[in-house]
Amino acid sequence: MKINDVSYRSVWVDPDDGWSVRIFDQTRLPWALDILRLTQCGQVAHAIRTMQVRGAPLIGAVAAYGLALALRVDASDTAMERDAAMLAATRPTAVNLGWAIGRMLTRLRLLAPADRVAAAYDEAGRICDEDVIQNEAIGRLGLELIEELHRARGNAAGPVNILTHCNAGWIATVDWGTALAPIYMAHDRGIDVHVWVDETRPRNQGASLTAWELGSHGVPHTVIADNAGGHLMQHGKVDLVIVGTDRVTRNGDVANKIGTYLKALAAADNGVPFWVALPSTTIDWSISDGVREIPIEERASAEVTHISGLTGAGQVETVQLTPQGSGAANPAFDVTPARLVTGLITERGRCSATADGLCDLFPEYV
Repeated sequence: MKINDVSYRSVWVDPDDGWSVRIFDQTRLPWALDILRLTQCGQVAHAIRTMQVRGAPLIGAVAAYGLALALRVDASDTAMERDAAMLAATRPTAVNLGWAIGRMLTRLRLLAPADRVAAAYDEAGRICDEDVIQNEAIGRLGLELIEELHRARGNAAGPVNILTHCNAGWIATVDWGTALAPIYMAHDRGIDVHVWVDETRPRNQGASLTAWELGSHGVPHTVIADNAGGHLMQHGKVDLVIVGTDRVTRNGDVANKIGTYLKALAAADNGVPFWVALPSTTIDWSISDGVREIPIEERASAEVTHISGLTGAGQVETVQLTPQGSGAANPAFDVTPARLVTGLITERGRCSATADGLCDLFPEYV
């Protein structure tokens, strides 16, 4: 995507040295656009854990480059397996992370240590290129849903109102995004769209990242408190919900940022279509029951008890929200049962959130 008329991906190899890895520091957005240079596997792991880089597809791609950096130091079998395991353990819920590391190892284990570095960079680049292609396809297929709603409105005044939760835009993938890709395409085609952006507590990825992305692209949007979505649906102000996901089971259960489940419940109660956009790399074919089987990351309580923002003096500061001594729980994700999901948007097509629906699109996993 473009920032100030300059095209970027969310991860790239530094063209000046040909080996270090560049990412945007997402913890600094929207107040500053800082680009980090990663030169060591440990730096990549830190960036993933601290959410300097985040988004299920993106952390998989960045971790792939992290393994390439590790191999520059030591390409032996023992070191490679150790570093791969360390990267794969940085965040437990997003299945793309383990998928990307597994794909890297599948290729690299067949090679002599001397040949692994070049192959690792090549494979990581392929993962990135494929992610862009997949997300563009998701955008086109999701665009059809928005076009249908637009046509159905006829001469009715006002935009197609779409609600999204967390951030599933280009900054969460290598490019395009998942849930936001159809919105960008609709806007670029001249369709009148408006996005309700959940703030997405406690890390506020909606208020900071999604709002920044949409604003940079010129897409009309309004940031809302997380608990406002149901009210808007009750009053007919939401035509469609599109969210991303960090893991989908073979039966269609969806793990996404905490609070997604409540939006799905409200959508079901109000007859609002609830769609989930994802590349096939986010499907975990090994599990069926999302509530029982998907590991849910528990993050630091300080993300709940404290918040960062921009002061009137232009400084970013962190303040405490809760009384001293109050504890806080911070599950980072929840699971939306497949029965609440209208459908899934993948790079191969749209389908019902069922085992049959997914296997129709991906028969190789039957």
